[in-house]
Parts: sequence; C-alpha cells; structure tokens
Amino acid sequence: MFWNPIFADVLLLHVPDGFLSLGIALVCWVLAALAVGLAVRQARGSFDERLVPLAGMMAAFIFAGQMINFPVAGGTSGHLLGASLASIVLGPWLGILVMTAVIALQALLFQDGGLVVMGANILIMGVVPALVTYGLYRLVLQQERRVQLAAVAGFAWLSVMAAALFTALLLGFSGTSSFRIAVPAMLGIHALIGIGEALVTVAALSFIMRARPELLTESAAAGGRGWIVGGVVVTLLVLLLSPFASGFPDGLEWVAEEHGFLQTALDAPYELLPDYTIPFLGETALSTIVAGLVGALLVAALTVGVTRLVRGRQSM
Repeated sequence: MFWNPIFADVLLLHVPDGFLSLGIALVCWVLAALAVGLAVRQARGSFDERLVPLAGMMAAFIFAGQMINFPVAGGTSGHLLGASLASIVLGPWLGILVMTAVIALQALLFQDGGLVVMGANILIMGVVPALVTYGLYRLVLQQERRVQLAAVAGFAWLSVMAAALFTALLLGFSGTSSFRIAVPAMLGIHALIGIGEALVTVAALSFIMRARPELLTESAAAGGRGWIVGGVVVTLLVLLLSPFASGFPDGLEWVAEEHGFLQTALDAPYELLPDYTIPFLGETALSTIVAGLVGALLVAALTVGVTRLVRGRQSM
C-alpha cells in the first residue's frame, strides 16, 4: 500500500529502518545521545519552570502539525518539522528535547520512523534544524518585528534544506543511494517543502507576537496561563483537519520511489497504532482524529515529565 487519496496514511515522513546501514545508524545514535545529553545539561543550567506547560503545548501542536501533509508539486507533499518554531519559542536546548519526545513517541507508538534509525531521525528532524534556526535567529533578536519574521522565514527554509542535506548524506554513506543522486534529489524537492515550513513557522510566530509577545521574552509568566486554552483550541483544530491531509508521498518517500530504493524500507517489528489509526475504528476520519488526540496528549505528558525531570536534577 502506498497512499490513500482520501485519508493520508503517514508512511515515510521519517527515515524508516532499512534506509541506513547499521553502522551509520549506530553512529547517529551516538551523536543523538550526545546532542540530547548536552541539551539536558544546558536546559538544566538555564531552567525556567514557566516554560514547562508551554513545552508540553508546543510538543502537542508539533505532533498534530506533522500529521498534516500539504501538497507541493508533481504529486508530492510535505509536512511541518516544527524544530524551528520550538527552538525560537523555547530556546534550542528545550526545543531539542521537545522534538526528541515527539520523534520517539511517533516511532514507538505509531510506527512512524524506524526504531534502529531513531537516532538519525532525532538528528534530522530535531537537532540539525533546531540549531540552524536558533543560531541564525540570534542575529535578528534586536530587530523590529517585520524584520524578524522575514528572517525567520528564511531560517526555517534553510533548516529544512539542512535536514534534507543531512539525510542525503546519510543515504550516501549507507550506500542506499549515490551522493550524486541523493543530494540534488533531496534538496530539489525540499526546496519546495521548506516554503511550507517557512509559512507555518512565520504564521505561528506572528500570532504569538501579537497575542502573547511575553512568551518570547523572559517575562513569559506575565501573561498568565490563559494562552493554554488558545493552544489547546488550535491543536484540536489541527487534529480535526488531519484526516484531510494530502495523500501524496512526502519528499523522502518520493525520492526513494523515483530512484529505486523504496523497497529497502523494512516493516515495523510490531504494530500498536499504525498509520495514525485506532485499529478497531478502521481507516476512518474518526480513527485518525482519535489517534492524533491520543498522541498529542501522550507527547504533551511525556514532554512535561522530561522537563520536570530536568528541573528535579537541577535542584539536586
């Protein structure tokens, strides 16, 4: 089965097992562990408890946003990464922890992304885009709002390109595809997908700057907790739209199919909520929405738990 033209089956939004060699996958696990460990240490050193509920809400929104594929061109689709948004709002280190929670839950519960290559997916979708975006965003922190938003659009686009290039290099080093094919193919299609990432990131930041600008400053507690209701409403609206996402293959899947290595993808060793559906509800809109709601609640709880653990270690 490839894609459903009515309800979007989430197939290869992440690198599946089989696309990378075992050696490359293990190297990625080591690098991901180092990156997450550094993120924990840095987040602990500058921990702000006021960011805990915001981190949980951000994780739920990103999880929901990644369920919606938008059509790009030539029968291809893309989806939100979210690392740029998370790193700007939460800072790079807490942003990496949020993305790690999202990616881990997607692989373990929904079989979205391989287990052996989970370290690679954490690097591709979390670490690389978060650090690229925040490193550049610091250059425009003192600029006026319009300049910041324009710059963020470019930074979000570049973060997708960096993630695509990193993926292409991993495919090349694994021998799955030649560098000559993988690099231009991944960069070409993701140059279009990155536009969607830029638009979503700017729209979300623009909304925050207008409605709750204090969330982007050190006075994040000034606005109280009323914004949580708004975040819940937006996330629920996104989940309600998820069954109507584009059913076209995403960028990586399209490249794999076009260049003959799609068949190397391995099936998950088990199935819990495959393709973001509840098994006893079948492949229906309700099934997708309920599965998304379960995932959003669990990833929010997981993120809050991780951030509170960071706080606990800080106080030891």
